[in-house]
Amino acid sequence: MPTSMAVSEQALRVDLAAAYRLMAHFGMTDLVYTHLSVRLPGPDHVYLVNPYGLLFEEITASSLVRVDADGLPRQETAWPINPAGFVIHSAIHRSRSDAACVMHTHTVPGMVVAAQDTNILPLNQINMEFYGSVGFHPYEGIAADDNLSERERLVRDLGPYNALILQNHGLLTVGSTVAHAFYRMYYLEQACRIQIAAQATGVTLHVPSETQILRAKKQFDDDPDQGRLIWQALRRKLDREQPDYRN
Repeated sequence: MPTSMAVSEQALRVDLAAAYRLMAHFGMTDLVYTHLSVRLPGPDHVYLVNPYGLLFEEITASSLVRVDADGLPRQETAWPINPAGFVIHSAIHRSRSDAACVMHTHTVPGMVVAAQDTNILPLNQINMEFYGSVGFHPYEGIAADDNLSERERLVRDLGPYNALILQNHGLLTVGSTVAHAFYRMYYLEQACRIQIAAQATGVTLHVPSETQILRAKKQFDDDPDQGRLIWQALRRKLDREQPDYRN
C-alpha cells in the first residue's frame, strides 16, 4: 500500500462493504434505497457511501464512492449518487465527531415501531439495552436536500444517543466504528421485532420494574465487547460465503 492513509481507507471500505452484505443477508434492505456511511480519516469531511442503483448484495469495497458533506462525488464513478438520501447522514456526521459510521434502514419491524407514538418498550432484555437511550424525530416528509433546516432538528433529536427512531420512516444508528453501528442496528431491529410480536398477542404485557430495567441496561453498557466478537464472527461468515465483498 502506498500510504498508511490508503491502508485505513481500504480497511474502512472492506468493513463497510461487509456491513452492506450483512444487511442484505439479514433482510434489512429496501431494494436500492437507504444508506450506510463511514467517515474517512483526515481533516476533511469525506465519506464512503453506496452508489445509487446497486443492491446491497452487490456492494464491494471498490464500488463504494467517496462523497463530500453535501453528498457530491469526490471521485469518478459510473454510478449516480443520491445526495438527497445522504441528507440524514451528513447532518449527523457533521455534528457528532464520534459518529464515524451512520446506518439508516427501512425495515418492516422498524417502520411499524416508527408508526407508533412510543419508543422502544422494555419488554425483553434486548429491548432494555435501549431503555432511555433512543432519540425520536417527528416526521417531516421525505428527507431532501432542499430541507436543510431539518438537519438541525435531526441532530437535536438524536442528541447524545446512538440510536434514533425516525417517525413514520425508519431506524438509524451511529457508532465510532462500522462494527459498533452494525451491532446497534441489528439489536435495535431485534427490539422492534420483539415489541410488535409481543403487542400482536393481545395479552397484557409484563414490564419489569425500573430498577430491574436499569440494572439490565447497565450490564449492557458495561460490556467492553460492544459487538466486537459478533463482528469478527460475521466477517468470517462472509469470508466463507461471499468473499467477493472484499474486491
